[in-house]
Amino acid sequence: MTRASDAGFFILGFDRDAGPQAVVRIIAKDGEALRTLPIGRAEYDVQRIKGLRQVYQGKASPELEARIAAESRRKAAAFASRVDSDDFRAGFSAPLRSFRISGRFGGQRIIDGRPRPPHYGIDMAAPRGTPVHAPAGGVVTLAETGMLFEGGLIMIDHGQGLVTCYLHLSGVDVLRGQVVGRGDRIGAVGATGRATGPHLCWRMKWRDRNMNPMLMVGAVTPA
Repeated sequence: MTRASDAGFFILGFDRDAGPQAVVRIIAKDGEALRTLPIGRAEYDVQRIKGLRQVYQGKASPELEARIAAESRRKAAAFASRVDSDDFRAGFSAPLRSFRISGRFGGQRIIDGRPRPPHYGIDMAAPRGTPVHAPAGGVVTLAETGMLFEGGLIMIDHGQGLVTCYLHLSGVDVLRGQVVGRGDRIGAVGATGRATGPHLCWRMKWRDRNMNPMLMVGAVTPA
């Protein structure tokens, strides 16, 4: 459930594996309305790998497990943000001025018949140090360096729990709680955390639903 802004705007997000339709219930002061929305299907990259020899890596140390758990709690708290705004209403710009897509949203590997978790981001290859800009206004809910998996990580709530994430940054130029505007510099491209080369992994979630952030680029406010 979500609540519209004072101007009457609200946003809904559908996950990568959402069904063919969704029923939306709208409650207003003068009554209720139901709308059935069709959800288009998308094609995702799937790699099927057979005969991959498994390597036993052993159990993580208690210190590493504690670090992973602590970082997971901080990320979960940032995703739980529900800023009462509608900064998403003006649509989004790409966070990089120039880039090459090196990994598409939703891609998945199936190794020896076992599906691995899909890739829930857009990988945008660019030189190390390339400025990263806020694609829309919002409030920074997390801004940290040295995260185990993500390295430099920024998360921004653009209103009503629509949160974008920026991974593997070489520099973080904002603070948690800071209000940013569309186009503001927030960090720089890097290869920190679990990354094999310099790129920005751009992710988007709406209330635990993984969304393709590129679908918001160029979106316009409904009339």
